[in-house]
Amino acid sequence: MCLAIPGRIIAIFGRDSFSRMGKVTYGGITKEASLAFVPEAIEGDYILVHAGVAISVIKGEEARKTFEYLDQIGEVEI
Repeated sequence: MCLAIPGRIIAIFGRDSFSRMGKVTYGGITKEASLAFVPEAIEGDYILVHAGVAISVIKGEEARKTFEYLDQIGEVEI
C-alpha cells in the first residue's frame, strides 16, 4: 500500500503548468515535487504528494490531523 504524505509548499518555480515544481517541506525535510496536477496550489498551501507528484491541495487542519495520526503510530516526529 502506498501513502500520500502531506507537505507545505514553501516555493514555486517553473513557467508553465507542465514544468511547475514546488519546494515542499515535510516537518523539517525539504524536497521538490511536481505541481502539474494542482495548478491552483500556491505558496503556503498544504498538498498531498505521492511519488514526487502533488495529487491534491488539502486544508491545513487536514494535514495536521494526518501528522498526528502518523505520530501516534510512530511513523513521524512532529
